[in-house]
Amino acid sequence: MIDRSHIGHVMPRYTVDVEKGRLRFFSKAIGQADPVYTDEAAAREAGHPALPVPPTFLFCLEMDAPNPAAVRELLGIDIGKVLHGEQSFTYHAMAYAGDRLSFEQRISDIYDKKNGALEFVVRDTRVTNQDGALVAELRGVTVVRNV
Repeated sequence: MIDRSHIGHVMPRYTVDVEKGRLRFFSKAIGQADPVYTDEAAAREAGHPALPVPPTFLFCLEMDAPNPAAVRELLGIDIGKVLHGEQSFTYHAMAYAGDRLSFEQRISDIYDKKNGALEFVVRDTRVTNQDGALVAELRGVTVVRNV
């Protein structure tokens, strides 16, 4: 069983620069056809100061943590037993190429189902920009199979 005393644990904060080349690559990879996400002139015409961050791209930046496996290692979870259970995003402000985003991840819950056969780790991440404004809140749920 995962030690529930880790509920509330906050991982070290880290920052990531949003690069326009990476935004273009991500947009193309997901089939985003709107030129606002790949063409700076189209983005400006649409009223954006730079290329906007496409939906779900913040998950990619979350994986840029100095150690993306830190939560799993802290909790002693075997990667071979892990399933991606859920991912959600709540957006509060736009993010753009050139922004410097900070990520602060917290273990908000650990619980089990099926008499411990499945354990769930809920991570909440606050994303703020270089001005300290809240950009988004991310929630990820990791499922650990114990059978």
